[in-house]
Amino acid sequence: MAGTVVFDLDGTLADTSADLIAAANSCFEARGLEALLDPVADALIAFHGGRAMLRAGYGRMPQDVLLPPGAEDEDFPRLLDFYGRNIAVHTRLYPGVETALERLASDGHRLAICTNKPEGLAENLVRRLGIRDAFAALIGADTLPVRKPDPRPYRAAVEAAGGEVSRSFLLGDTETDCKTAAAAGVRIALVGFGPEGGAISRLKPDALIGHYDELPDLARSWLSTRVSA
Repeated sequence: MAGTVVFDLDGTLADTSADLIAAANSCFEARGLEALLDPVADALIAFHGGRAMLRAGYGRMPQDVLLPPGAEDEDFPRLLDFYGRNIAVHTRLYPGVETALERLASDGHRLAICTNKPEGLAENLVRRLGIRDAFAALIGADTLPVRKPDPRPYRAAVEAAGGEVSRSFLLGDTETDCKTAAAAGVRIALVGFGPEGGAISRLKPDALIGHYDELPDLARSWLSTRVSA
């Protein structure tokens, strides 16, 4: 029986790290500094959010450079503005995403996105990546008054897609996703090709996939029965 597969976005459907890092570096460069973050070495920092990137960069500034009071609050909107204008320069879907989405849909599953990226940015990104029409619902960080790991955004994503929480699961790449699934009473599958790679198995998810080719079979197995929330 068909169900609902809910996807995280950054680090799960797409590798967005290079464009996120570029947005943070634009703030440092506007202050006359060099690019303080590396798009490869600092990819994991990118998935902790804009403020985390800014703080990481500030921590690497030369000791003789002083930030003015409120620098983070001043730079954060600039980061979002730059990112919004350059959201899909380097970002790419992970291998096999489009084929997996097609197979899931052909099996009758409903698909939704639940992300801690602001809704407007998330909508812009998935449209630029050409996959928006695959999803019946998208819930962002600011769609509701709360965000993941609160279970309400997850439940809202499932319900907006026309599904039932008891016949759904979450695919993600972080501890936040694990906590969200636990709070919602659903299974969690993590990707082994995201920002942490196979090391994400430390979180002991219900399943770990190494390629999107594995997702349709997992969905068939998990969504054949209800999960008691």
